[in-house]
Amino acid sequence: MADTALVLGAGGVTGTAWESGILHGLAKAGVDLSTADLIVGTSAGAIVGAQLAFGPAGVDDLYERQLAAPENGEAVSGRLGPVTVLRYARALLSSRTPDEYGRKLGALARDSRPAAAAAERREMIASLLPSSEWPERNLLVTAVDAATGALHTFDRTGTVALADAVTASCAIPVVWPVVSAGGRNWIDGGVHSPANAQLASGYGRVVVIAPTASGSRVIVSPRAQAAGLEAAGARVEVITPDAASRKAVGRNSLDLARRAAAARAGLAQSAAHTEAVAAVWNG
Repeated sequence: MADTALVLGAGGVTGTAWESGILHGLAKAGVDLSTADLIVGTSAGAIVGAQLAFGPAGVDDLYERQLAAPENGEAVSGRLGPVTVLRYARALLSSRTPDEYGRKLGALARDSRPAAAAAERREMIASLLPSSEWPERNLLVTAVDAATGALHTFDRTGTVALADAVTASCAIPVVWPVVSAGGRNWIDGGVHSPANAQLASGYGRVVVIAPTASGSRVIVSPRAQAAGLEAAGARVEVITPDAASRKAVGRNSLDLARRAAAARAGLAQSAAHTEAVAAVWNG
């Protein structure tokens, strides 16, 4: 069994901020998760994971950026309006598998008029990354094939650029444009699962940081995925938002006005998990 894996889940703008706060707090307490042998990043977690894969300083910088006022393309906030939420719900209720759900959301995404153009969205995501090149560390970035609904992982061995992979992983259907890369069209990796922790199968010590804790009869929750890893012999610690963090995040995870509060809430919450995470990480 391989050694350490860090799973960073989906959660929008506030999820990025909250995760950066958790990781920043853990690092300040002496628990550096940038040493992971595998980093799995989904949507918000893809942005955070790409930072962390270049070393702990990247997440410290990302945390500080969450506290600053939005700039450039960041000023465009996304939102899942009532009509979109209803369409999501209908797609979920009429699906039996994550792939079927992904196909339906992929179709919705292709027919939508998102808040930003594809090139503008990519430029904004690229501005959040520490490098245009893939890191040497083993980083998996998830996305969902808009046509088939299947989960896919990008990594440094492929032909898709890091910025394209992360933009694809963050392509929330209807809100942001479908991403074309590697000859396929892609939507948000969180459509398949809010964490995709199953990708850490085979690793002995796993930490899952998941801004979105819930699942459904179709979508497997982070804790259920963690239980599967534990059943296979792994030691797993799962961190999801506590009551204070949920209040800071609010109902719209794409609200830029809440990201500073979400980052600070993550930093505050990290103290409650330091001992448990250290016990798993240090074996």
